[in-house]
Amino acid sequence: MKIFLALLLCLGSAAAQAGPPELEKDLQEIARVATVMVDGDVCERIMTERALKKMFTVDPKDPWAGSDNFDVNIEPYIQTKKTLIRLSRLVAYPVDCNLWMPFRENPRKIQVLIRNRYEMSQYWTFGQLHADMFPEMKEVLDTGKRIAVQKKGDILSVLTPVYNSLGDIVGLVEVVSRARFNAQENVK
Repeated sequence: MKIFLALLLCLGSAAAQAGPPELEKDLQEIARVATVMVDGDVCERIMTERALKKMFTVDPKDPWAGSDNFDVNIEPYIQTKKTLIRLSRLVAYPVDCNLWMPFRENPRKIQVLIRNRYEMSQYWTFGQLHADMFPEMKEVLDTGKRIAVQKKGDILSVLTPVYNSLGDIVGLVEVVSRARFNAQENVK
């Protein structure tokens, strides 16, 4: 009897860890829809010129001033955030859709411009306004190809391009979820 209970517990634990059976397929489909639905022209208007100018400027009297000057144009920000939230609701389990935008003035850098509910990402570090361009993101921005990435444990991301009305790739969406999800993980 004890062996049976132990086996049952192990099987139950393995089933719980397997996560949604169609995780990559679902994320690929959300990513495909994101490429169609996220408006690159709107995304390009999210950051204010003021914030973009101060992003890489270091004030010798206040080296952290750039981090304090992050601001957005509210209408394009809200419109895009709502679209990303709607995309994340296409499945019945936790998914985040994060908008990443490169800097025209500094193409070796990229920023997560919009994060969402669960704060899942394989790339974003808390408090970081921008990062060096990640190779997978550069490939998406250069080729327009969707890429599935699993670098951190049970986290799976699909990176998908965002196009403007001229057909130029101006950013990307990271569609991300986990095989096992702990809703309290980021609650401290």
